[in-house]
Amino acid sequence: MPAKNTICLWYEGGAREAAEFYASVFPDSTVSAVHTAPGDFPSGQAGDELTVDFTVCGIPCLGLNGGPNFPQTEAFSFQIMTEDQAETDRYWNAIVGNGGSESACGWCKDRWGVNWQITPRTLTEAMAAGGDEAKRAFDAMMTMHKIDVAAIDVARKGD
Repeated sequence: MPAKNTICLWYEGGAREAAEFYASVFPDSTVSAVHTAPGDFPSGQAGDELTVDFTVCGIPCLGLNGGPNFPQTEAFSFQIMTEDQAETDRYWNAIVGNGGSESACGWCKDRWGVNWQITPRTLTEAMAAGGDEAKRAFDAMMTMHKIDVAAIDVARKGD
């Protein structure tokens, strides 16, 4: 039975390639179906791959090869919680190293333009703690591209 709520991601093209990449990188991620267009459409023709059903970390998604009209923006991102520096590095390096690009504060963009927040749990815990601990962790994060777990932990303690 299909999920009641599915995230639809608009790709200029390459939705299946993107979904297969996500499935190779993230746990509990799969590509379950590829559907072709039954007729011509503004950026394609009958028989072209139109949609891809996939999951990212258990979240159901639909990739739509819709053409260039609606490019990805930072208004949407996947936030992936990590447990340690090794996991943070693994996801960050997979995205950036596969034609993606770095941004600030734990954000990066994959080669299809989808934005990702690779967020260590220690950072979200610091923000939830509030007060001086949150401020110190936040200030440390603001200087980073990929999050440095050890530096966030030091900032949390106030050392």
